[in-house]
Amino acid sequence: QVHVVESGGGLVQPGGSLRLSCATSGFRFSTYAMRWYRQAPGKERELVAGIGTISQITNYADSVKGRFTISRDNAKNTVYLQMNSLKPEDTAVYYCNARRFMGWYNNDYWGQGTQVTVSS
Repeated sequence: QVHVVESGGGLVQPGGSLRLSCATSGFRFSTYAMRWYRQAPGKERELVAGIGTISQITNYADSVKGRFTISRDNAKNTVYLQMNSLKPEDTAVYYCNARRFMGWYNNDYWGQGTQVTVSS
């Protein structure tokens, strides 16, 4: 059975930091690219950051470059999102996604999300 569980969200003041974790089980984690998405109220879900498998190449949305860092620990089947210099516009539910291209389709697993609120 597949599990994708985010944690680490909460309320933080502008300029503060949070570290999100996404613990997974039930699939071969090291073979999946991992991504963090977020969705703010009334807005579409957007890609925040992604990290590849073996090469661990990373990519970021322009709005978070230089402030957020994605990393993965294949031994722990976990992906992280370090968020620094947080802004009110970072407020959203953050979702973890695992994706693997299976030849003609993408196999996706999603977590339930964790709320991040940036407010004074």
